[in-house]
This record gives sequence, structure tokens and C-alpha cells, in this order.
Amino acid sequence: MLYVDIPSREEYAYLADIRSDACISIYIQTSPLHQQLEASKIQLGNFIKEALLQVTSEGLDKRRIALLKDELYSVLEDESFWDLHARSLAVFATPDSVRTYRLANELSNRLQVGERFYLKPLLRALTFPHSAYILALSENQTRLIEFFADSPAEEMKVPAMPTRFKDAMGDAALNDHHHGAVHHKVRLAQYTRRIDQALRPLFARHDSPLLLVSTEPLASIYRSTNTLPNLTDETFFSNAEHLGASELVTLVRPLMDNYYQAQLNALASRFEVRSGERRVTQDFSDVARAATFGAIDLLLINLDCTMSGTIDDQGLITFSGNKDASHYGLIDEIAKRAIATGARVLAVRSEDLPSGADLNAILRYPL
Repeated sequence: MLYVDIPSREEYAYLADIRSDACISIYIQTSPLHQQLEASKIQLGNFIKEALLQVTSEGLDKRRIALLKDELYSVLEDESFWDLHARSLAVFATPDSVRTYRLANELSNRLQVGERFYLKPLLRALTFPHSAYILALSENQTRLIEFFADSPAEEMKVPAMPTRFKDAMGDAALNDHHHGAVHHKVRLAQYTRRIDQALRPLFARHDSPLLLVSTEPLASIYRSTNTLPNLTDETFFSNAEHLGASELVTLVRPLMDNYYQAQLNALASRFEVRSGERRVTQDFSDVARAATFGAIDLLLINLDCTMSGTIDDQGLITFSGNKDASHYGLIDEIAKRAIATGARVLAVRSEDLPSGADLNAILRYPL
């Protein structure tokens, strides 16, 4: 099982606001398999040495360098920390603090040193969840299963969730044969409503998709009582009682692909509609100003864009071909300002952008 601690949007905003004489951003590939983590530790050690050499050459105070070194090596040398990992590790360190995030998506090895953190790869982890849940629903056995990417699935214990119809309904279920099929469906709705109520606290904390595996009429009855926005539109129709967790994951993977593709298609259609209302812009300068003044509703950014420069308090951009101490990634800064004003920000590959532009913004009002 992957061990993941993806930052919240509030944490992302906090990291984006940090300024320091040395901000070290490190991304390294890791593995959920403990025996494969030694290579990741070696890579982290190499990046730490490289970062310390860079800040030394830039004239950082020796006392600050010593503090930074302590923060970075506190991660590398913490044996318990390396017991549980996912597919990538992000490390953000200054001489005063260090934060780490274990991520389910695969990110390339990268080191960046500056006056602020390099956060664009982190946005990918916030865009589409790499985890999902399966609700394997039947009268005789109901299970909730969590899975990440290609890692083993795990059945979850959900407090107060009924796992059998007869246990949930008690004596009332025993009398259903006297009242016919219509009355039995009423009892089934009571059963699925209790399942929904038990799942609500869990999905209040997670926005990962929920995939339903069941048979009729129970599948339709569950959907009629469902209140969770995470439930995907497609159902995999099968009796899951005799299927193991890994078998279920294999069966529902095509549904996951359809779910993500439907989301991307919906975004493309939404951009087309809003474009006709003059509420779409792809211009860097326009997007920067809109982000600064809270005018962005939805922002799609190219994860691979490396354009740098500065943006002032009025949203005016000064472009730069190369980063120096005063220049930074423009995508990072625009995303930070958009998130701070309540916009939804998604980091996608260039081929998933509506027209191939590095930025696509839907505005809250026409240009």
C-alpha cells in the first residue's frame, strides 16, 4: 500500500507564501517497496550536497548554511521516515524549517534553489487524485476498498457502515416476504441510506472518486439514496461477493480511465462555452492580472512550462529568459494568486490543454 500525505490547498498556499534566503525544493522518485528506497536516499543525499554547495557559492551566511544542513539531513537520516513511501517525495527546506510530502504520482528527480519554493510539480498531486475507492455492494456483503495507482488494494473498516442487509434491518427484514417485492425495495433503500450515512464522514475528508460494483436493483437503489459527490456515473455490474480486492481493482480500472477522460472532456466543453461569452483568456499578462484581482474561476496550467520572470502587486509581468535571485516561475506565482482567491487550479500535460496554450483561464466575468 502507498503511504501518501498530499498537501491541502491551504498548505500549498502556505508554502507559496514562504520567502527565505535559501528555499530548497527537492523532488525524488521513490517506491512503496522498502528494498528499492536505497536509490532514493542516495539521490536525496546527492541533491543535499549540491544544494549546500550552491548556497555556499552564493554567499549564504555560514550559520544559516549549518541550520539548512541540519534540516535537510534530519530527513535523510530519519530511519523511521523511510519505512513508508509512495511514488515520489517532495522536500521543502529553509534554514528554519523542513516539510516533506509523499506523493502517489510519479515526478522526475529535480532540485531547485531560490528565494521561494518551486511548487508546480506539487500542483499535479492536487489536480487528479491517484487514489480511488470501490464500494462492492450486495445484500450479503458490502465492502469499501481503497487503491492507489498500481499498488495493492486494501479493504477499509468504516465505522457504523452495515455490511449485510439482514444485520442492518434486523427483524424488519425477516418480515419482508409477507409484503412483496415493493416493500423489500423500501427496505433496501433504508439499507443503502445507512451505508451512505456511514461513508459521509470519510468522503468529507477525501475527494477521490467512488466506483460502484453491484447488481440491479440494488445499484439503482443505492444511487437514488446517495449524497456523495465522489460517486462516479458508471457502475460495474457484477456480484462482488466472491471477488477479491485485487480482482475488483482490475475490473474497475477502465471506469477510472473513463472518469478522468470525461472530466477532461467536460473542461474542454466548458472552455468552449465560456469562450463564446468572452470569459476565456490564454494571454499570460491577462491571466496574471486576473489572478491578482480574483477574477479567475478555473485555471488550467501546463505542467511543463518553464517561463520565468516577476509579477508585481498590480499583476504586471516582467518576463525573463533566465532565473536569477529575483526571478521565479511565473506559473507558480499565477497559480498561487489564483488559489488564494478561490479559483480551481489544475495542472495538466500540454496535450490535455484545450488549445495547447500554457495557460487557459475561465474568468468570473467577461473581459
